[in-house]
Amino acid sequence: MGYLFMLLAAASWALIGPVSRVAQAAGLSPVEVAFWRALIGGTFFAVHALARGQRPPRGRDLGGALLFGLAGVSLFYLSYQLAVAYGGAALAAVLLYTAPAWVVAGSFVFLRQPVSGGQLALVVLTLVGVLLLSWPQQGFRVSAAGIGWGLLSGLTYALYYIYGKLQFTRYEPTVLFALALPVGALGLLPWVGFAPKTAIVWLALLVLSFVSTYLAYWFYSLGLRRLDATRAALVATLEPVLASLLAFVWWGERFSPLGYLGAAAIVLAVVASALEPGLNRRRRA
Repeated sequence: MGYLFMLLAAASWALIGPVSRVAQAAGLSPVEVAFWRALIGGTFFAVHALARGQRPPRGRDLGGALLFGLAGVSLFYLSYQLAVAYGGAALAAVLLYTAPAWVVAGSFVFLRQPVSGGQLALVVLTLVGVLLLSWPQQGFRVSAAGIGWGLLSGLTYALYYIYGKLQFTRYEPTVLFALALPVGALGLLPWVGFAPKTAIVWLALLVLSFVSTYLAYWFYSLGLRRLDATRAALVATLEPVLASLLAFVWWGERFSPLGYLGAAAIVLAVVASALEPGLNRRRRA
């Protein structure tokens, strides 16, 4: 069930690009799209938490949730947009999905989870897959700023898995996201320029906020409760594969041969991650 929930989360996140493209085509900047996604998505979580009577954390844990909003939402969303601006979409995508490597390091340091050689090999296979999948889009414009912002986006993305493992067993994820997402939206506010919006744009923002934020993070939290952080991060790398498939269906965008090879490498890494626990039990038996 953990793998199923993470797959549903990845599928929900895969809609971010296509749906955001509708809003951006109408004149909204990527940062404004991210602002509305965080604000409206946080509202859905707040309604959920209030309806269930869930109480927010207090003291140090409340401060941690607010800091996560600034780092995991404001800084993550902004750093990824700057990585695209300075290094191009292909390089930004590759550096964003260094997240599994950051998760491996964070799990070892903060969660005291041992890291097997097999897990490291799967992380490397995933990174190679994302590299091949992204490379044909437009090539790489290598710059120090692009690399720096891209690595920061991968690091802040990895915080979702580390923070979730630390807090989701202590507090309901819905109430944590009800705090973190609006705080993240406020952190983005200084960089937002608001554009006029049509009914279609508002519909796109609602879909982005409900499906790709509220439902996606809810599925993700359910999956993370059942999987270790490294496996959850590996499954989430199916997102660019699914997003590319959607781009093919909607706009006829095709992979190059390297792109197909990269997609296959990511799928192979995810399947191997799912099979590894059973194989290890058989060896021990």
